[in-house]
Amino acid sequence: MSEIDPRTQTELEAAVFRRLVAHLRTRTDVQNIDLMNLAGFCRNCLSNWLKDAADETGVALSKDESREAVYGMPYEEWKAKHQTEASAAQQAGFAANQAKGH
Repeated sequence: MSEIDPRTQTELEAAVFRRLVAHLRTRTDVQNIDLMNLAGFCRNCLSNWLKDAADETGVALSKDESREAVYGMPYEEWKAKHQTEASAAQQAGFAANQAKGH
């Protein structure tokens, strides 16, 4: 992407982020622990990264607002509608990844 000007690169990256968030909003069957176990990040990570970027640029964005931007609704509402109890296997996978430093 060395021949793409910085503004266009930023616009492309923003479009990819929006598409990823839209995709995750439709895949409510995929739990955050599944994402963490397979990819090492989840919806909460994305919302934290969004807040970090806002903080770095001086944009006021609360943790709740950044989560709502990713989840498409307040976090507590998403959890009530879509989050399931993690299975023993999911918890074991998460613990194993955490032990590896992921």
